[in-house]
Amino acid sequence: MKKRFLCLSLIFALTAAQVMPVAAARKDEVQAEKANTQSKLSATESKEAELEEKKNNLLGEIDSLDQNLVQVIAQIDILKGEISDKENAIVETKEDLAEAEADRDEQYAAMKKRIQYLYENGGSDAWAQMLLEVNSITDLLSKAEYTEKMYQFDRDELEKLRDTVQQVTDLGNQLEQEKAELEEMKQAQEDQQANLETALEEKKAVASDYETQIANVQAQADEYRSLIEQQNAELQKIQEEEARQAAEAKKAREKAAKEAEAAAQRQEQQNTQKPQNNNNNNNNNNNNDDVENEDVPETPSNNGGGNNENVPEPETPSYEPEEEEQGGGGYSATGEAVVAYASQFIGNPYVYGGNSLTNGIDCSGFTQQVFAHFGYSISRTSDSQAGDGRGISYSQSRAGDIIVYSGHVAILTGDGGIVHASNSAPYPQGGIKYSENALYRPYIAVRRIVD
Repeated sequence: MKKRFLCLSLIFALTAAQVMPVAAARKDEVQAEKANTQSKLSATESKEAELEEKKNNLLGEIDSLDQNLVQVIAQIDILKGEISDKENAIVETKEDLAEAEADRDEQYAAMKKRIQYLYENGGSDAWAQMLLEVNSITDLLSKAEYTEKMYQFDRDELEKLRDTVQQVTDLGNQLEQEKAELEEMKQAQEDQQANLETALEEKKAVASDYETQIANVQAQADEYRSLIEQQNAELQKIQEEEARQAAEAKKAREKAAKEAEAAAQRQEQQNTQKPQNNNNNNNNNNNNDDVENEDVPETPSNNGGGNNENVPEPETPSYEPEEEEQGGGGYSATGEAVVAYASQFIGNPYVYGGNSLTNGIDCSGFTQQVFAHFGYSISRTSDSQAGDGRGISYSQSRAGDIIVYSGHVAILTGDGGIVHASNSAPYPQGGIKYSENALYRPYIAVRRIVD
C-alpha cells in the first residue's frame, strides 16, 4: 500500500515537471527572436544616425553656399554701382574733352588770325614804317620784344591747351579701362553666382533624398520596436505561465507527499492491529521491509542556465599624431621685397580660381602665393583677406601692404600704384599687372601682413 502511494506521488511530480520544458523551449525561441529583432533595430538606428549626420553636414554646406551666394550678389550690386560711377565719370570726361578741344581750336584760330594779319600787313614796308615811327632804339626794341612776347604767349597757350586735351584723353582711356575691369569682375561674380545656385539646387535635392531615406529608416525602426514590444509581452506571458505551473507543481508535490505520508501511517496502524502469525507476519514484515528499502528515482529538475558567452570588448584604435607640415619659404621679408617678388610675374595670365603664378591665377590667389613665398599664411578669398594681418589707414600704407576692394585685392607698391591679378583680358588690360592708381575705386580695408 505504501509503495502504491509513493508511486502515485512520483507520477504527480513527473507530470508537473513535464509541462515546464515546453514553456522553456518557447521562451528560448522568443528570446532568440527578440535578440535578432534588437540587432536589426540597432543596425537601423545606426543607419538613421549616419543619414542624419550626412544630412546635417550637407545642410551645413548649404548654409555656407547660401552665405557665399549672398556675398557674391552683394559684390555684384557694388560692382554695378562702381560701373555706373565710371560711366558717369566717362561722360563728364568726354564733356571736358570736348570743351578743351573747343578752347584749343579757338585759341589756335585766334593765333592764326594774328599771324595772318602780320604777314598780310607786314613785310619790309611794315618794318620800314616801324623804323620811321620809332623815336629811339629803345622804342624799337620794345616793339620788337612785344611782338615776340605775343608770339610766345600764343605758343604757350596752345601748348597748355594741347596738354590739357591729352590729359583729358588719357583720363578718358583710363576710365574706359577701369570700367572694362569692373565689368570683367562683375561677369566673373555672375558666373560664380550661377555656379553657386546650381550647387545649391543639387545639394538641396540630395538633402531631400536623405530626408526620404531617414523617413523610411524611421518607419522600419518603428516596426522593429513594435515587434520587440510584442515579443516582450509574449515573454511576460510565458514567465507568468511558468510561475503558475511551478506553483501548481509545488502544490501537487506537497499534496502527493502528504497523501503518501497519510497512507503510510494508515498502513502502519493496520499492521499493529492485526494478530501476529509468525510465519505470515514474518513474511509480511520481510515484504514490507523490501518495499521500504526500494530506491525511489528522484524527480528530474530543469536547471536552465543562461548563455554566458565571453564577449570581447572592442579594441580602442590608437592614433599617432601626424607631423605638422612646415610652411614658409624662409626668405627675408620686407615690403619692398614682397613688391619686387610680385612684380616678377607681371604679364602672366589671369585665371579665375587659379593658383599658379606662371600659368594662371586670380587676385586673392596671387596675394596668397606671393606672401606664402615669404612664409606668411593668409586666407584664400579677398573678403577673408580683409581680416588678415593688421588694419591700417591708407595714409599709413607702404610698399607690401594689401588693399582690399569689394571682390578684389591687390598689393600696394608704395608709389601710389598696385600690382595685382586683374580680369581675364589679354595683358596689359588683364593678367598680372601694375596699375598706377591704387584709388581707382573705393576700397574696403588696408592690411599690413609684413611688419
